[in-house]
Amino acid sequence: MNFSEVIGQEEVWNRLMQMVKEDRLPHAIMLCGPQGVGKKALATAFACYLLGDSGYDDGGLQASESARQSSRNVQVMLQKLEHPDLHFTFPTIKLPSMSTDHIPVSDDFIREWRELMLRGPYFSMDDWMTAIGAENQQAIITAGESDELVRKLSLKSSQGGYKVSVIWLPERMNIACANKLLKLIEEPPQQTVFIMVCEEPDKLLETIRSRVQRIDVKRIEKETICKELVERRGIDEAAANRISRLANGSWMKALEELQVGTENEQFLDLFILLMRLAYQRKVKDLRKWSETLASFGREKQKRFLEYFLRMIRENFVYNFGQQELCYMTQKEEDFSRNFARFVNEANVLEIYDLANLSIRDIGQNANSKIVFFDFALKMIVLLIQK
Repeated sequence: MNFSEVIGQEEVWNRLMQMVKEDRLPHAIMLCGPQGVGKKALATAFACYLLGDSGYDDGGLQASESARQSSRNVQVMLQKLEHPDLHFTFPTIKLPSMSTDHIPVSDDFIREWRELMLRGPYFSMDDWMTAIGAENQQAIITAGESDELVRKLSLKSSQGGYKVSVIWLPERMNIACANKLLKLIEEPPQQTVFIMVCEEPDKLLETIRSRVQRIDVKRIEKETICKELVERRGIDEAAANRISRLANGSWMKALEELQVGTENEQFLDLFILLMRLAYQRKVKDLRKWSETLASFGREKQKRFLEYFLRMIRENFVYNFGQQELCYMTQKEEDFSRNFARFVNEANVLEIYDLANLSIRDIGQNANSKIVFFDFALKMIVLLIQK
């Protein structure tokens, strides 16, 4: 994988290249930013760059045929993400087929990871959970993962260069793993580079955050997304303009907008149904609504609640008549035209608190039927405050 597969983010890439050029590359980097802006793509492309072989010797002279062949072999391995000095760490789950004493590690799912990455590095946790056949589980990075990293990184580099560890979502490490990783970062093996891809850095141990160089990855420019949609996806310019605005700096969101029957459309239908049933105070139907949500996996449940929060924000802003500040699809706006007045200064903060509390409860493995039924009943009261 190379930088040409990354959407935008030239500023961050140039900064990384400058670090290498000036020989001041830190041993631990943390790329932080919102979902879908290309952190994972950047991390993987940079890792491949560090592990790549130029095909020239140290004196700048063209290398021998054997050296060029070695370089070609390295490039083939990197294209398949199978380089022996490239190590991926990511959240995993325990499958029913695993023995009771087995602690899941990334190598258990490396085939699925590579397949998903090679299809495109812009994917969400929900996409990853689907790829590994997870249902009602929450993926974490286990203590066994840090033990594996210690073992792998203690080995000598197979190509005599860097060893690179790419860690996706380190905030999902359990405390035992975080403490072991901290020790590894404090005393890193020679020529080892850690590249963390983080969306919620505040959930990481402060001691880890203080030992990595944080680089913030900004949202992608609207013009860049529009240009890439036209050139890479063959979308006409008018449609590309609309999608790039809705994407709000996320290439992953832009790709979702291209799909028919997306998850967001399902979430919008559930959002509309909740609001209508709550307004009509149909408790029995709300119970059926909560059972529908409870049938989703926990990651998808949290994604719905995040979508709910976004729609509350958009409807609150819509009340002020500032359409240029709203980021909704046509279908979302059609509903909000009549509904937005029900989200106002009298209830918006309480609605936000309710949704965030539900996200916390789902994250702590609370009974989802109870969480969503309670959520729906409280929405009846909150919608009255208009």
